[in-house]
Amino acid sequence: MTPAETLVSAYPVLELLIGLSILTVVILVHGIGVRLVYRHFTRTWERSGHKMASWHYNAIVSVAAASLAALHLLVTLMWALPIWGSGLIPSMRDSYFFVLENYTTLGDDTVSLPRAWRLIGPVIAISGLFNFGWMASIFVNMMHDVGALDRAEARRENR
Repeated sequence: MTPAETLVSAYPVLELLIGLSILTVVILVHGIGVRLVYRHFTRTWERSGHKMASWHYNAIVSVAAASLAALHLLVTLMWALPIWGSGLIPSMRDSYFFVLENYTTLGDDTVSLPRAWRLIGPVIAISGLFNFGWMASIFVNMMHDVGALDRAEARRENR
Protein backbone atom coordinates (compact mmCIF):
# COMPACT_ATOMS: atom_id res chain seq x y z
CA MET A 1 0.00 0.00 0.00
CA THR A 2 1.29 3.47 -0.91
CA PRO A 3 1.64 6.15 1.78
CA ALA A 4 -1.39 7.98 0.34
CA GLU A 5 -3.47 4.79 0.48
CA THR A 6 -2.39 4.19 4.06
CA LEU A 7 -3.35 7.75 4.98
CA VAL A 8 -6.83 7.67 3.42
CA SER A 9 -7.46 4.17 4.77
CA ALA A 10 -6.82 5.50 8.25
CA TYR A 11 -8.76 8.71 7.66
CA PRO A 12 -11.60 8.19 5.15
CA VAL A 13 -12.75 11.76 5.80
CA LEU A 14 -9.56 12.86 4.04
CA GLU A 15 -10.60 10.89 0.97
CA LEU A 16 -14.02 12.55 1.05
CA LEU A 17 -12.45 16.00 1.46
CA ILE A 18 -10.26 15.39 -1.59
CA GLY A 19 -13.32 14.24 -3.52
CA LEU A 20 -15.40 17.20 -2.37
CA SER A 21 -12.61 19.59 -3.35
CA ILE A 22 -12.58 18.23 -6.89
CA LEU A 23 -16.39 18.15 -6.88
CA THR A 24 -16.50 21.86 -5.99
CA VAL A 25 -14.20 22.78 -8.89
CA VAL A 26 -16.15 20.53 -11.27
CA ILE A 27 -19.47 22.14 -10.29
CA LEU A 28 -17.95 25.61 -10.64
CA VAL A 29 -16.68 24.87 -14.14
CA HIS A 30 -19.96 23.18 -15.07
CA GLY A 31 -21.90 26.19 -13.81
CA ILE A 32 -19.80 28.62 -15.81
CA GLY A 33 -20.16 26.43 -18.90
CA VAL A 34 -23.93 26.00 -18.52
CA ARG A 35 -24.35 29.73 -18.11
CA LEU A 36 -22.25 30.45 -21.21
CA VAL A 37 -24.15 27.91 -23.32
CA TYR A 38 -27.54 29.15 -22.15
CA ARG A 39 -26.57 32.80 -22.59
CA HIS A 40 -25.38 32.07 -26.14
CA PHE A 41 -28.57 30.12 -26.90
CA THR A 42 -30.79 32.89 -25.52
CA ARG A 43 -29.00 35.65 -27.40
CA THR A 44 -28.98 33.70 -30.65
CA TRP A 45 -32.62 32.76 -30.21
CA GLU A 46 -33.70 36.33 -29.50
CA ARG A 47 -31.56 37.79 -32.30
CA SER A 48 -33.19 35.46 -34.79
CA GLY A 49 -36.34 37.57 -34.62
CA HIS A 50 -38.28 34.36 -35.22
CA LYS A 51 -37.99 34.82 -38.97
CA MET A 52 -35.78 31.89 -39.90
CA ALA A 53 -36.43 28.54 -41.50
CA SER A 54 -37.33 25.81 -39.01
CA TRP A 55 -34.10 23.91 -39.76
CA HIS A 56 -32.17 26.94 -38.49
CA TYR A 57 -34.02 26.88 -35.15
CA ASN A 58 -33.31 23.16 -34.91
CA ALA A 59 -29.64 23.87 -35.58
CA ILE A 60 -29.55 26.43 -32.75
CA VAL A 61 -31.04 23.89 -30.32
CA SER A 62 -28.72 21.13 -31.59
CA VAL A 63 -25.61 23.26 -31.13
CA ALA A 64 -26.71 24.09 -27.58
CA ALA A 65 -27.35 20.39 -26.81
CA ALA A 66 -23.98 19.38 -28.28
CA SER A 67 -22.28 22.13 -26.26
CA LEU A 68 -23.87 20.84 -23.06
CA ALA A 69 -22.70 17.29 -23.91
CA ALA A 70 -19.18 18.58 -24.56
CA LEU A 71 -19.31 20.34 -21.20
CA HIS A 72 -19.97 17.00 -19.50
CA LEU A 73 -16.99 15.49 -21.30
CA LEU A 74 -14.83 18.37 -20.08
CA VAL A 75 -15.85 18.09 -16.43
CA THR A 76 -15.43 14.32 -16.45
CA LEU A 77 -11.93 14.90 -17.77
CA MET A 78 -11.38 17.09 -14.72
CA TRP A 79 -12.05 14.01 -12.59
CA ALA A 80 -10.00 11.63 -14.75
CA LEU A 81 -6.82 13.70 -14.86
CA PRO A 82 -6.06 13.65 -11.10
CA ILE A 83 -6.97 9.96 -10.86
CA TRP A 84 -4.61 9.14 -13.71
CA GLY A 85 -1.96 11.68 -12.64
CA SER A 86 -1.79 10.26 -9.13
CA GLY A 87 -1.35 6.76 -10.52
CA LEU A 88 -4.55 5.43 -8.94
CA ILE A 89 -5.47 4.12 -12.40
CA PRO A 90 -2.35 3.94 -14.57
CA SER A 91 -3.99 4.35 -17.99
CA MET A 92 -5.64 7.66 -18.93
CA ARG A 93 -8.16 5.78 -21.05
CA ASP A 94 -9.08 3.52 -18.13
CA SER A 95 -9.18 6.47 -15.76
CA TYR A 96 -11.57 8.34 -18.05
CA PHE A 97 -13.68 5.21 -18.52
CA PHE A 98 -13.89 4.78 -14.74
CA VAL A 99 -15.02 8.38 -14.31
CA LEU A 100 -17.60 8.13 -17.10
CA GLU A 101 -18.99 4.92 -15.55
CA ASN A 102 -19.41 6.61 -12.19
CA TYR A 103 -20.50 10.03 -13.47
CA THR A 104 -23.33 8.42 -15.45
CA THR A 105 -23.99 5.96 -12.58
CA LEU A 106 -23.63 2.96 -14.90
CA GLY A 107 -21.49 1.19 -12.32
CA ASP A 108 -20.10 -1.50 -14.65
CA ASP A 109 -17.05 -1.81 -12.36
CA THR A 110 -14.80 -3.02 -15.19
CA VAL A 111 -12.16 -0.56 -13.99
CA SER A 112 -11.88 0.37 -10.33
CA LEU A 113 -9.84 2.43 -7.93
CA PRO A 114 -7.66 0.85 -5.26
CA ARG A 115 -9.75 -0.20 -2.25
CA ALA A 116 -8.45 2.68 -0.13
CA TRP A 117 -9.87 5.20 -2.62
CA ARG A 118 -13.26 3.59 -3.27
CA LEU A 119 -15.25 6.51 -1.78
CA ILE A 120 -14.25 8.71 -4.73
CA GLY A 121 -16.54 6.78 -7.11
CA PRO A 122 -19.75 7.76 -5.29
CA VAL A 123 -18.58 11.39 -5.08
CA ILE A 124 -18.10 11.33 -8.87
CA ALA A 125 -21.64 9.90 -9.17
CA ILE A 126 -22.99 12.74 -7.02
CA SER A 127 -21.37 15.26 -9.36
CA GLY A 128 -22.88 13.53 -12.38
CA LEU A 129 -26.36 13.42 -10.88
CA PHE A 130 -26.15 17.07 -9.90
CA ASN A 131 -24.75 18.23 -13.24
CA PHE A 132 -27.19 16.16 -15.32
CA GLY A 133 -30.09 17.56 -13.30
CA TRP A 134 -28.79 21.07 -13.80
CA MET A 135 -28.38 20.49 -17.53
CA ALA A 136 -31.91 19.08 -17.76
CA SER A 137 -33.36 22.20 -16.14
CA ILE A 138 -31.52 24.39 -18.65
CA PHE A 139 -32.75 22.22 -21.51
CA VAL A 140 -36.33 22.53 -20.22
CA ASN A 141 -35.94 26.32 -20.36
CA MET A 142 -34.60 26.11 -23.90
CA MET A 143 -37.49 23.90 -24.99
CA HIS A 144 -39.91 26.35 -23.39
CA ASP A 145 -38.53 29.00 -25.75
CA VAL A 146 -38.96 26.59 -28.67
CA GLY A 147 -42.54 25.89 -27.60
CA ALA A 148 -43.28 29.62 -27.34
CA LEU A 149 -42.10 30.04 -30.92
CA ASP A 150 -44.25 27.13 -32.09
CA ARG A 151 -47.30 28.56 -30.30
CA ALA A 152 -46.71 32.01 -31.84
CA GLU A 153 -46.39 30.47 -35.32
CA ALA A 154 -49.60 28.47 -34.78
CA ARG A 155 -51.45 31.64 -33.78
CA ARG A 156 -50.21 33.43 -36.91
CA GLU A 157 -51.29 30.53 -39.13
CA ASN A 158 -54.76 30.44 -37.56
CA ARG A 159 -55.43 34.12 -38.32
